[in-house]
Amino acid sequence: MDSITIVVLASIVVAAVAIAAGLYAPAKAMGGALTQALESIARQPESANQIIRALLVGMALIEALAIYVFVIVLIILFANPLLAYLKK
Repeated sequence: MDSITIVVLASIVVAAVAIAAGLYAPAKAMGGALTQALESIARQPESANQIIRALLVGMALIEALAIYVFVIVLIILFANPLLAYLKK
């Protein structure tokens, strides 16, 4: 195999691992945050609005992390800078 084939194959494997790990962690964090928020609301229903507001902000930040991982994976797959380096 030539070097370009190895780089493309490695890029695909790295992208698959990154998307798997990069989306599992935010999903796990969102589940934990939702669980804690629901437990807090059950204990103190009068502060439900504040808890929900904080929950939504936290979930938006967690989701942003997943979007960043997705964008990096797309860059690895479709705009790989190593391919331009190897073609020289």
